[in-house]
Amino acid sequence: MGEHGSRNENHARPLSAPQRDARQPPPPPSDARVVGATAGAGPAPGPDDIVVLRNVKKVFNEQEVLKGIDLIAKRKETVVIIGGSGAGKTTLLRLIVALDRPTSGQILVDGEDTSGLSDRELNRVRMKFGMVYQYAALLDSISVLDNVAFPLVEHTKLSKKEIKERVMDKLQILGLDPKLVAPKFPSELSGGMRKRVGLARALMLEPPILVYDEPTSGLDPPTSRLVDDLIEEMRERFNVTSIVISHDIASCFRIAHQAVLLIQGRVEASGPPDALLEGNSEVAREFIRNSGVDVRGLSRVTEHDRKTPIR
Repeated sequence: MGEHGSRNENHARPLSAPQRDARQPPPPPSDARVVGATAGAGPAPGPDDIVVLRNVKKVFNEQEVLKGIDLIAKRKETVVIIGGSGAGKTTLLRLIVALDRPTSGQILVDGEDTSGLSDRELNRVRMKFGMVYQYAALLDSISVLDNVAFPLVEHTKLSKKEIKERVMDKLQILGLDPKLVAPKFPSELSGGMRKRVGLARALMLEPPILVYDEPTSGLDPPTSRLVDDLIEEMRERFNVTSIVISHDIASCFRIAHQAVLLIQGRVEASGPPDALLEGNSEVAREFIRNSGVDVRGLSRVTEHDRKTPIR
């Protein structure tokens, strides 16, 4: 799923979604949960659950890559899926955004069971996601204006004038000078500017879910913190759910309402990051220790989370 450089244009088609009612009140904080790899039949969906996976398995060439995944992403919260190389993070991401189908199990997106949908219906589901790729995946052969406008050109009947106005407005919201940036080509932008342009494109159709593929990979710590701040800003400003695929423990502790640790295709533990650090999974505790990151002071844990027993 990760995109390996700005010139790989095959990954550049954004996954976006139509506008939804942003007036809905925010959900209550997530309960702290630590679950083992043999969790039961699956989580029961609630009104605040926007993505639900129940006992999801994926097999490639007789190899079971995902071995019964249970996961809940709540509205307007951030879920960070962490794990080492080969844990199944990329496969899981492709299933969540409906780019692939599970071998078995159930995936619900915004209350809709995707398991029995046709390819055409899955295209509609994919529009609920805005995809932010590792290296932005911008098309080098066209301007920033045309890159950001792409979802509107593909999925709406707006006039060129209306599209340009929306693009310029989104660039402005994301802290870019639209008159300066819009006519440039991606190769003329800094890495931080490219990241913001990629976000602008992902947000053009106002999807309820933003998905980030290794957003801090290869970045130095100060730049990683800026990216974390940007993810939080987008969640708060646009009332989106953020799903982040990452190996970055520091980033996970800074932004995650829920962290999900994948080990060899299973959910080893899930819950607020502090719950993983202090919970009953020695594997989770060791994974955090082995990262070499001093996580003290990084947690976003709320008073509600501190009062919630770890299970």
